Amino acid sequence: MAKITLSKLRHSYMSNPKSDSDYALKEIDLDWNDGGAYALLGPSGCGKSTLLNIISGLLVPSEGQILFDGKDVTRLPPDQRNIAQVFQFPVIYDTMTVYDNLAFPLRNRGRDEATVERRVMAIAEMLEVTGMLNQKAAGLSPDNKQKISMGRGLVREDVNVVMFDEPLTVIDPHLKWKLRSKLKELHQRVKATMIYVTHDQTEALTFADQVVVMQQGEVVQIGTPVELFDRPAHTFVGHFIGSPGMNILPCTYDGTADDMARIEGQPVPLEGPARSAPTGKTEIGIRPEFVTLAGSGLPATVIKVSDVGRHTVVECDCLGHKVNAVIDEGTTLQKGDATHLSFRKDQTRLYVDGWLATDPE
Repeated sequence: MAKITLSKLRHSYMSNPKSDSDYALKEIDLDWNDGGAYALLGPSGCGKSTLLNIISGLLVPSEGQILFDGKDVTRLPPDQRNIAQVFQFPVIYDTMTVYDNLAFPLRNRGRDEATVERRVMAIAEMLEVTGMLNQKAAGLSPDNKQKISMGRGLVREDVNVVMFDEPLTVIDPHLKWKLRSKLKELHQRVKATMIYVTHDQTEALTFADQVVVMQQGEVVQIGTPVELFDRPAHTFVGHFIGSPGMNILPCTYDGTADDMARIEGQPVPLEGPARSAPTGKTEIGIRPEFVTLAGSGLPATVIKVSDVGRHTVVECDCLGHKVNAVIDEGTTLQKGDATHLSFRKDQTRLYVDGWLATDPE
C-alpha cells in the first residue's frame, strides 16, 4: 500500500499544446493517503480514464510527477508499480476454476503454495465464494465473475493501490447494491488504498471516504460525500450530485443590500456576503431540499408534480426559471397551480463564474 501524490500533473494528447483547452487534464495537485478509499467521479470525457491510465503507468503525463510514498514513478512501466486493476468487464480465465483464478496473480509472482492457499481462502471467504472454488469460471453469473475479478486484484498483499475502472457498469441494477456493499466491506477489512472510477454518483458516494469530482479535465472539488452535498464548491458539483440536483438560477448581486441577491428584480437573502466584489456571471445555488412551498416569497407556477416514494418533487416555473422543490409530505398542488417559493437563507449560496463565492454568516 502507498500514499499517492500527484504533483503539478497535466496531460495533452497533442504534441505541442499551446493553451488550457489543448489539455485533457488541467493541472492537478492532490494526495491520496495510504489505505484510503477514494473515487474519481465525473461524466464521460471529463478525464477520469486519462488520470487512471497515468497512475497505472499506461500513459506518461505531459507534465508533473506521480509519487508513491515519495518515490517518483512517473516513468516506471505498469509492472514496476505494484498496481492491481479491476475493469468494467471481468478479467478472468474461463477455463480455470475459481480457486486457480484467485491463485494466478500469486503463482505468477512465484509465491509458495502455502501462501497461495492462505490468501485465496481468506479472499474467498471475504467475497463469499468459498463454495464455488472448484467450479470453472465460465459457468459463473456476471456478478460472481466480477467478484472473482475483484478478488484477483485484492489477493496480493504487496500492491500499492487497487484501482476500479467502472467495475459495476455491466452488472444488473438489482445486483449492483450487493457488490457496492461488498466492496465497501472489503476495503474496511483489507485496508488497501483503493481508487474507484465512475460516472455514477451513488457508486462514488457509497464507496469513497473522499470523492474527487472532475469536469472537462479539471478537479472542481475534493471532499467527503457530505461536504459535496452540503457545500458544492462549483455549480457543476451541485448539479451533478443530488437527485434532483441543485437549482442554479441567474441573479444580480451588488454586495450592498444586506447580502441580498436579486432574481428578475426580486430580493433573495444569501447565506452571507460575497468574499469579494463579483466581476463575472452571478448565480444562486439552492438545493431542492431547502426550497419551501409557501404563502409568500417568489411567485411560481407548478409545472409538474412527481411522487418518488419517500418524498414528492414539485417542479415550478419561478420568474421564468425552473426550480425543483423536494417536500416530505404529499401535496394537493397540480400542474398550472400558482404558489410561492421560499429559499432557506443559510442554504442559499452565491456562485460567480461557477465557483462558490459566499461563506456562512
